[in-house]
Parts: sequence; structure tokens; C-alpha cells
Amino acid sequence: MQTVYRPVGRVVSVEQTALLSALTPVAENLIHRHLSQAREWFPHELVPWAQARDFEPGRPCDDLVPMAPEVRSALLVNLLTEDNLPYYYNSIHRMFGTDGPWGEWARRWTAEEGRHSIVLRDYVTVTRALDPVELERGRMQQVSTGFDDQEMVTSMDGFVYVALQELATRISHRNTGAALTDPAGKKIMDRVAADENLHYLFYKDVVQAAIELDPSATMCAIERQVRTFEMPGTTGIRDFGSHAKAIARAHIYDLDIFHDKVLVPVVLKQWAIQSLEGLTADAERARDALLKRLHKLRRAADRLLGRQASPSPA
Repeated sequence: MQTVYRPVGRVVSVEQTALLSALTPVAENLIHRHLSQAREWFPHELVPWAQARDFEPGRPCDDLVPMAPEVRSALLVNLLTEDNLPYYYNSIHRMFGTDGPWGEWARRWTAEEGRHSIVLRDYVTVTRALDPVELERGRMQQVSTGFDDQEMVTSMDGFVYVALQELATRISHRNTGAALTDPAGKKIMDRVAADENLHYLFYKDVVQAAIELDPSATMCAIERQVRTFEMPGTTGIRDFGSHAKAIARAHIYDLDIFHDKVLVPVVLKQWAIQSLEGLTADAERARDALLKRLHKLRRAADRLLGRQASPSPA
């Protein structure tokens, strides 16, 4: 018997409930696919423990692995973003419910994401890549701030947002690993990125199925989420703007990557919004607005790249 979707703590329309119920068999199949592809791994096997030594209270933290400041910024932002997992689970729990495959996926996803913060924290602690005092202060602020999901108007908004966010996170992790000179760090970032890719595939394919069931509602959700998209650490990480600029200068993650490696492959190629038929008037307006926004983002990315390439004035 098919499980009936029951939202938790959020007002959900009859149409949303019907759509999520219709997507339940899709979620079941995607969970089976995920479990067949997911690889078991253990954080402790990837961390270079032989480099570890005691910290002396009050003494400066001298790093063991040389790396550029922008790579440290990327590690910090990546780790603090992962640390906020309780709030992400809470959002998924409220938007998708706990019954059947939705609850099963939320729990499995949370368990896998938890490994990411474990392995990243152990790595930066052992190698002293980040000051543990500042890192802990940053964690306290990030988790105390939480995560604002108010832009996720419907459950479909949640699916769209997480699909885009998981892909962006995968790219950021992989590019951070590529910028590291330490083989252990590269291996860790590649392992975490591989998990994020499987998570992205789950959400991306849920949205694809939703497009087939209700293209108009899904189109409106896609437009809203692209228009308001922010990475989850934007509001909680101290001095996020400075870290984001450093990460962008190193081309680990920037507007160019967001447009060319996230939005174009997913929104235009995978979901093919420009080819959708039978849309309502509102959905048509949403599509037009989104296509214009993509064009503006490309132009803005070009301007930023040109500005970064220009020599600094003497």
C-alpha cells in the first residue's frame, strides 16, 4: 500500500500533498538506486593521524600543511556549512514529512552528511590547517544562528533548492581538494564530493519527475529558487563575505561556476525548462523571468572575471 504523505509543522496545500504522494514511488526507486551506488567509508581511515600532536592552551596554532589563504577559507566555509546539519534535517523533516521513503531518505542523507563534518574536522585539526579556537567559535555562531528556509514556499521549492545546493557543494568540495597540495586532503575532499554527487542526483531526479507530473508548479518553484539562491552558510558564518571573495578569487566557487556548472547543466539541460509545454500563464512568466535572469547572471559573471583578470593599479 502506498504511504500517504503527512507534512510536519508547515501549511501545505492539497495540490502539494497530492504531488508528493504521486512522487512517493519515484522516491522509493531513487533510494534503492542510491543505496546500490553509495560506498561505505570510514572517516578515521582517511585522516593522517601520524601528523597529530597535542595542542597547548594559549599557544598559537602552527599549521603542518602549507596552503593558500583562500584554500583555508574554502575549508572553513565547507566545514561550518556541514556543521549546521541539525537545521537542514529539520527543514527536510518539515517540508517532506517522516513517512515512507521521504523519512527514510532524510535519515539516510543526514547520516551520510554527518560523516563529512567528522572527517573534515579531524583533518583540519590534525594538520592544523585551521585554528581550532577560531573554528570552534565559528561553529558555535553558525549553529546558534541556524538556517533560514523561509524562501522555500512549497515542498517543491525545497527539492529544487537542495538539488542546486548539493551540486554547488560537490563542486566546491572537489575544487577545494584540487587546490590542496596535501594528498590526504585531496582524497578526503574527493570522497566527500562523491557523496554530495549522489545526493544531488536524488534531488535532481525528484524534480525531473515533478516536472512531468506538474510542470507549471515546478517551473514556478525553479524560478523562485534560482532568484533567491544563497549557499546555506551565507547568514551564519562570520565574515562570510570576505571568505566568499577569497574563494571566488581562487575560482574554487564563484558566480561563473554557479552559472556554467550548476544552472546551465541542471536548469537548461537536465530540466530543460525552455522546452516545457502546457504551462499556465504564471509559469510562462516565471520561465521568461528565469531565462532573463540566467542571461544577466552570465553577463555579471563575465564582468567579475574581467575585473579579476585586470591588473591592480600601481
